[in-house]
Parts: sequence; C-alpha cells; structure tokens
Amino acid sequence: MSAEYTNPLFTVDSVLFTVKNEQLLVLLVKRAQAPFIGDWGLPGGFIDEKIDNNTDATARRKLQAKTGLSPAYLEQLQAISGPDRDPRGFSVTLAYFALVAYQDVSPQIASVESASWIALKDLAKLNLAFDHLHIIEAARQRLQQKTLYSMTPVFCLPTQFTIAQLKSVIETIIEKPIQRKSLMRRIEASDIFEISEEKIPSGGRMAQLYTLKPGADLVNFERNLSL
Repeated sequence: MSAEYTNPLFTVDSVLFTVKNEQLLVLLVKRAQAPFIGDWGLPGGFIDEKIDNNTDATARRKLQAKTGLSPAYLEQLQAISGPDRDPRGFSVTLAYFALVAYQDVSPQIASVESASWIALKDLAKLNLAFDHLHIIEAARQRLQQKTLYSMTPVFCLPTQFTIAQLKSVIETIIEKPIQRKSLMRRIEASDIFEISEEKIPSGGRMAQLYTLKPGADLVNFERNLSL
C-alpha cells in the first residue's frame, strides 16, 4: 500500500435507550481519559483485532466493560465519519442502538469515571463528547420509527406486563398518544404474546398480564400504528 494513505480511526459506539417513569433515557458514561476528559459520551471504543471477531463483538465488549450491561440485542444504526469528529484525526464510528429494560449500571474499566441513565430532556445540560448528541438524536428517530411498525417496545418492559404499560412506553417513545383499540389489534395480529393467568390491580380494576411467547420473533407490520 502506498505510504500516502493512512488508516482513519475506527470505533464502535452504542446508543441504549430505556423508559422509566414515563421518560426516555439514554445510557451515557463519564470519560476519565482524553480526549474530552470529564465529559459524557456513548459507551464504545476501538476494535481489538486480537479478540473481536466483528464489530458486534466490539460493541458488546465495550458495553460490558464500561457499563456492566449485556443487552439482549443490538441493531446497527449507521456509520458516521469525518475529519472533525475527533481531535486525534479523521474518524469513523459504527453506531448501534437498542431498547432495553431499566437496570443498574456500573463501569468496570479505568477509562470511565461513571455510567448513568440520563433523560433525553436533560442532555442539553451536559457537555457531550465528540458528535454523540447527533448520534443519539439519529438513534432516537430510528427508535420512534421502529416503534410505529414493530413490537420493539416490549424489550423495555418486565417479563409480565399490562396493556397500559405497553401503551405508556409506546407513547413515551413517540411522544404522541395512541389508540388502545389499535394497539389491541396489533397485539392480536402479532400472535407473539401469551395471556397470563395472573392479574394485577390497575385504576380500580384488575388488569390482565401478558408475556412474550418463548422464542417469539418480533413482528414488523406493513402499516404504522394508528395515532
């Protein structure tokens, strides 16, 4: 290869969302090393060719090390590149995203001072590293789109959940109310849920609990959910 060509920096970053108390949260880590030391950023890092078979493995390794979290799934979002993203030089990052159930997180590596779930409405108050605010917004838009045509929101619910809980999560993500009857039709059409024998009190009545069928694949619908 000609000496005039140099390899760009290549990293993997993950945008993990959850819903708690009717707020959409994103998982961030506080950086303990340069560049952007002391700023908040997405959990990610460089590929290790010796141990990572692919970028999926890099994303999972970095998430585990920097937050202690191992999501059930990760989905590629997009590649972002440019000469001004990183003060160390031209860089490329492959961004992943996922929606997960809320759980405690804690860093297990010296390059991270702390890890925390941050409400999206509070991001403007923080100093964010690199172009991570832009990546988070792109991931949020993709999540909103997927919520309208898939059952992705069940990933952040407990094992057993009510229709009201599912409806609340969907409305929190898309920031709009939805029709309960439209959601019920979608649940019936998906055929991926089982009705539990248990019920819980909800709004003065007993609400039915639902669970995902074992091994169920999430269904994508041809039409968006009716608002």
